[in-house]
Amino acid sequence: MSINRRRFNQLLLLSTAGTLLPSLGAKANQETPQSGGTLNFIVEPEPPTILALAHTAGGTQKVSPKITEGLLTYDFDLTPKPQLATEWSIADDGLSYTFKLRPNVKWHDGKPFTADDVAHSIELLKQVHPRGRGTFANVTKVETPDPLTAVIRLSKPAPYLLRALYAAESPIVPKHIYDNVAISDVPVNPNGSAPIGTGPFVFKEWVRGSHIILERNPNYWDAGKPYLDQIAIRFVPDGAARAAGFETGEFDIGGDNPIPLSDLERIKALPNISVDSRGYETKGDLTQLIFNLDNEYLKDVKVRRAIAHAIDLDVILNTVWYGYGHISPTPISVFLPRYYDPSIKPYAFDLKAAEQLLDEAGYKRGADGIRFKLRLTHNSYNDGFKRVIEYLKQNLARIGIAGTIDSYDFSTYIQKVYKERVFDVTAEYLGNQFDPTLGVQRVYWSKNFKLGLPFSNASHYANPEVDRLLEAASVEIDEDKRKQEFNAFQKIIADEVPVVNLIALENVTVFNKRVKNHTIGAEGVQANFAEVYIKDGQG
Repeated sequence: MSINRRRFNQLLLLSTAGTLLPSLGAKANQETPQSGGTLNFIVEPEPPTILALAHTAGGTQKVSPKITEGLLTYDFDLTPKPQLATEWSIADDGLSYTFKLRPNVKWHDGKPFTADDVAHSIELLKQVHPRGRGTFANVTKVETPDPLTAVIRLSKPAPYLLRALYAAESPIVPKHIYDNVAISDVPVNPNGSAPIGTGPFVFKEWVRGSHIILERNPNYWDAGKPYLDQIAIRFVPDGAARAAGFETGEFDIGGDNPIPLSDLERIKALPNISVDSRGYETKGDLTQLIFNLDNEYLKDVKVRRAIAHAIDLDVILNTVWYGYGHISPTPISVFLPRYYDPSIKPYAFDLKAAEQLLDEAGYKRGADGIRFKLRLTHNSYNDGFKRVIEYLKQNLARIGIAGTIDSYDFSTYIQKVYKERVFDVTAEYLGNQFDPTLGVQRVYWSKNFKLGLPFSNASHYANPEVDRLLEAASVEIDEDKRKQEFNAFQKIIADEVPVVNLIALENVTVFNKRVKNHTIGAEGVQANFAEVYIKDGQG
């Protein structure tokens, strides 16, 4: 006996009741869609690659799903819906997932989509995706009994797996492109920058520093869609210019707070502009300060605690993020209330306590008042990160730590932090996703430290008990036990402070009112935009 799709959805709805936004239905409105037109879509920063196979950068996750697809998509309450899979069932023991695949689907180069593509994609995701190493850790093999059936076999249950199969997270890629590519070469394969997919839009061009153009796929399996002729993905590093572009109608839509929060109230009051806070149910963004534990000073937990005491989270929330968020001091965001531990409090803002800890650690002030120096790093596209790092530098100076700031463009930032490791403290987002095993584990799991793997264990943190708790929670099907394991994990991180968790951000999509059907499920602007259309006479 197994759990079929309908029964699974019933159970999922029960399990998420009270913790997630209610479903608002698959359709944003009931008007007859209009065909044609170009959607000007702001994505910032420019992604390092287009395909979300080996990268979790926000820009990559917005662009990739228009070209490549996942097995599933999700309603606002995370109820799975068909995409490349039309039916699915789960064995009673949780050790196998069977997917029936959509027939008559073609890759953009005309070759047929089959179960072999699914099997090969999951193997690649397991090895090269920053979260895939955890998501698919228990997958032993993927069987393909016929061209339209894929059976995922697991060594242990993976209670989160069915929620991880959307295009931005687990894209299905063509086996015939990657079949003879060495694993080490997959992240740099040319298909990453000019992907072949099954999705509603076909890659046309990428002019670095300017735009990506996607064109309508005339052979898309969902007949009549997409409605748009073209998507012009625009890169505009200057926040004020992005705000002005929405004001003038140059830009149609952007997600993840695409304009400076200081401009948001003014822009959303314009008659042609609106905002939507839905479509972020899979994200749970949490801002963090990450310590490089290979640094001689930051190896000492007293130093890390001292720095935590030098940070006033109320100041960061209200002056950096303009109140758009919540103080969230644990590695699991307040936006994941099922697993967030509210008993854990942030380190009190206390400069005297910080100074005392530094003295106890043996780092006395020198004749110049300086104890030691740290490199403070951020990527330049995000004004919030810039201000967090500037604030940190000011407050570190008050406790005798001299900071120098390194600001990098996004691609250079990835190189410096994750490959060369030439940083001491950096500011980042952590996408919690909809489950800590998927979003959080990668940052604290010692097995996820790998040079060149972006958005993983940047601190080089290693604690056997944390590893044990994370691995146990990843296979635990008893929700109470799983919560206990995550609570114990959060307490250890709060004590050892490899990362200072700051603010759980509230994200919004800014859009011109002429753009319809842009947010029809939990993926928001990470969805495929097959149903998006532009209504004439508005905006």
